[in-house]
Amino acid sequence: MTWLVVKMSEKDQTRLEQAKESGKYIRTIRSFVKREGRLTNGQANAIEQSWPTMGLVHENGLLDFKLTFNNDNDVVLEIGFGMGKSLVEMATQAPDQNFIGIEVHRPGVGACLLDAAQAEVTNLRVYEHDAVEVLADCIADNSLSRVQLFFPDPWHKKRHHKRRIVQAEFVENLRTKLKIGGVFHMATDWENYAEHMLEVMNSATAFKNQSSNNDYMPRPDFRPLTKFEKRGHRLGHGVWDLMFERVE
Repeated sequence: MTWLVVKMSEKDQTRLEQAKESGKYIRTIRSFVKREGRLTNGQANAIEQSWPTMGLVHENGLLDFKLTFNNDNDVVLEIGFGMGKSLVEMATQAPDQNFIGIEVHRPGVGACLLDAAQAEVTNLRVYEHDAVEVLADCIADNSLSRVQLFFPDPWHKKRHHKRRIVQAEFVENLRTKLKIGGVFHMATDWENYAEHMLEVMNSATAFKNQSSNNDYMPRPDFRPLTKFEKRGHRLGHGVWDLMFERVE
């Protein structure tokens, strides 16, 4: 077996240490693998036409929600919206709320913008970027009413569990972005990941489980069923929703 060892240069190591000392968040393990895929003509056209009004750019830094949406409505942020169908549906059904979606895969961003344009929603904005970096650099503390994480990559092999996005450090960073009373809503169709999420959240003392049994919640009406979830139900697969409220 041949091993390839990549050594960080002294210059890069110095930059990393300086960034850490200044308090800047450094992402060392990613919870996703970026698979570009090919854009359809519709997705490409949607990005070209809708990005100027609906697209957000990480490099522009901290958002002012009032300027972004031209109102003071509550803001819901979804991490990893996939192709965006359920996110667009939620935005359509809740015009009195604002929605921000984050997705790293361009075809998903294009599909979301296409559906949003067809639905004529005005309360939705999207990032094509890493969610951890968007949270750190673009979202003000104590500003979100809800954060949604639906069906993230479960990294089901035990040796890959460290790549799961729901970890203590991530939850603490997310806590600072939620308002007191704001909710972190997770859903997964992997029971082992649900158990992992529950364990991590039970250790986060600033959160309170909204489940009366201190475990899982019934799917709330505002979370639409995805086509994969419907198929899973027909096959007898389980889905677990967890909703934790920030209390301090």
